[in-house]
Amino acid sequence: MSASEVSAPPWARLDQRMLLVHPVTEVVKFIPVLFGSVLVGTSSGNPLWSVIPLVAIVGFALSRWFTTTYRVGPTHVELRTGLVQRRTLSVPRSRIRSVDIEADLLHRLLGLAVVVVGTGQQAESGEKFELDALSAQVAPVLRAELLDRRADGDTAVSDGGIAAPPGARGREIGHWQPGWVRYAPLSLTGFAVIAPLLALPFQFGFSELSIDADTPRWIEDNVVLVLGAAVLTFLLAVVVVVSLAACGRYLATYFGLRVIDDGRTLHLSHGLFTTRQITLDLARFRGATVNEPLLLRRAGAAELEAIMVGENPRQKILPQAPRAAVERTLGELLGSRQLASAKNTAPDRLAIDATAHLSAPLTPHGPIARRRRWFRALVPACVPAVALLVLTASGVSYSPWLWLPALALIAPAALLAEDRYRGLGHTVLPRTAHGPAWLITRSGSLDRDRDCLEAPGIIGWTVRQTFWQRRSGIATVVAATAAGKKSYRVIDIPLERAWEIIENATPGALGHR
Repeated sequence: MSASEVSAPPWARLDQRMLLVHPVTEVVKFIPVLFGSVLVGTSSGNPLWSVIPLVAIVGFALSRWFTTTYRVGPTHVELRTGLVQRRTLSVPRSRIRSVDIEADLLHRLLGLAVVVVGTGQQAESGEKFELDALSAQVAPVLRAELLDRRADGDTAVSDGGIAAPPGARGREIGHWQPGWVRYAPLSLTGFAVIAPLLALPFQFGFSELSIDADTPRWIEDNVVLVLGAAVLTFLLAVVVVVSLAACGRYLATYFGLRVIDDGRTLHLSHGLFTTRQITLDLARFRGATVNEPLLLRRAGAAELEAIMVGENPRQKILPQAPRAAVERTLGELLGSRQLASAKNTAPDRLAIDATAHLSAPLTPHGPIARRRRWFRALVPACVPAVALLVLTASGVSYSPWLWLPALALIAPAALLAEDRYRGLGHTVLPRTAHGPAWLITRSGSLDRDRDCLEAPGIIGWTVRQTFWQRRSGIATVVAATAAGKKSYRVIDIPLERAWEIIENATPGALGHR
């Protein structure tokens, strides 16, 4: 037996209480199969057909405890799973970037938690390093051990380490408030389902109301009014249902949210029924995105997302919240990032400076960018009106009511075009004595993002010109990075300004042209 095998720690099993969890979750997952087996057993007169699938599912769930083991070694953490096909996952501890703790309602009732180890890389469901389930007391201890870089044999934690000093609690830079739930329905994602839902009544014959022979005479004479009232009522009902669902999801997901910054890691904990504890390595932090959908923006609210290397490209820090709260949290986060290199500057002053960075005035993109926004918005909106004019010139008869939706598209398109132009902007904040340079870019209308990207995180630049951009003397500058969305664009700016942005953000990157 080799020396490495002798010194290797023993394999450990999951908590025995998981024997009560997995049968329940597997049975719920296979409810359609069990329902089908009950139907087969009832129709065939053999009740065993109803019991056999249930026994097989429960037996498979129980076998997971006997076939799952894990161990934490000095250099690797390993997980063995599988009944028929054995699988061993081995993760170098130096590659661990996050250790999240989750617990749904059943886990919490039994005092259990799920530990998920992340390496910053996307993994399929079968390749995730997930320990389901451990004792709720063991999970935090295991997380602290896995995040401790000193396990690699280092005598001290490096600047890029993600383990907090023992006993450090960090400081709270953001927390959820119950009043924020009013912003939940203002996200455009929930209302995206309204359009297809509006088509459902017409799929079930609602459009035949005006030609049905049994329809009352009054309805036939006022068919437009009746259809309009019916559609409006249905729309209001959908809005109410979607709003209630959005509020429920918001409460269930973000209830009790706390954001703790300990200087090396960012800890997020939230959830009503299923609690989650997420750990983000600040050494992989490259900036933040303030997301302002149209309705949220009108209500004075926004969302805050972190730009992280190798993590979820839209890692949410704060959900829908007042913009003042978003600015305060981002200011605290950026201030703590600058604190290490600004020993003579007070933390409060750093937070104020970071908040000023967030609200820094942006440079508009000029009349050509405005003209392109208007052209792209108005041309599609005017197509129905042009088509009706062609029909009129051709002598084709049609209902004059068709002009109503055709003309109704033009005004919203004009408003959208102007708002999209007002949403365009950029600036480069120069490097200071206690902080790097920043590229800040903003775009969008219905879904507007203000991206704040650290210039040292930019690994390449692209100046892109389409045929029409070349004719107009403008370009789109793309900053490439290994974090977040991977590319951040400054859209439709004069070509000479493109080179200025690159030189100001990353001096010397252009070389000699």
